[in-house]
Amino acid sequence: MKKHYRTLVFAAMCLALAIVLPFFTGQIPEIGQMLSPMHIPALLCGYICGPVWAFAVGGVAPLLRSAIFGMPPFPSVALPMAFELAAYGLAAGLLYRLLPKRIPYIYVSLIGAMVCGRVVWGIAKLILTAAQAGQFTFAAFIAGAVTGSVPGIICHIILIPLIVIALKRAKLLADN
Repeated sequence: MKKHYRTLVFAAMCLALAIVLPFFTGQIPEIGQMLSPMHIPALLCGYICGPVWAFAVGGVAPLLRSAIFGMPPFPSVALPMAFELAAYGLAAGLLYRLLPKRIPYIYVSLIGAMVCGRVVWGIAKLILTAAQAGQFTFAAFIAGAVTGSVPGIICHIILIPLIVIALKRAKLLADN
């Protein structure tokens, strides 16, 4: 039973981080869009808490932040982002559980989760745009999911494995 409380606390901490981290880049929205600070806690939650909790945290974080602070704007940004972050957390948690617990596989699970999340974001954005009688092209997908996010992608690929490795060494991350 103690493990469940610990998981709940870590999930709450990840949700709190997802709400707070964008304040560090909030003064310059372009930097925030490039670095994607809300993505970090959603991905970490997959490693720390598992796929179910990470799915919940990732799905709730953008919607909660939008409801409290008005950013990201609802529904155009917050809704597709909620699907994206939920997919990030779910995929990171599942891949981490399924793959061997060695350092190279942390990168494999992270990149797999990032690809999965970006595809889900594109699908959600396409459906939302079609529902609003707009157009979402493949060029817009590439610009939003890849080109404009390169600094964030690099940051996540460097930062998240280092945090996961540190948590494993501190015995705060179970090898389940």
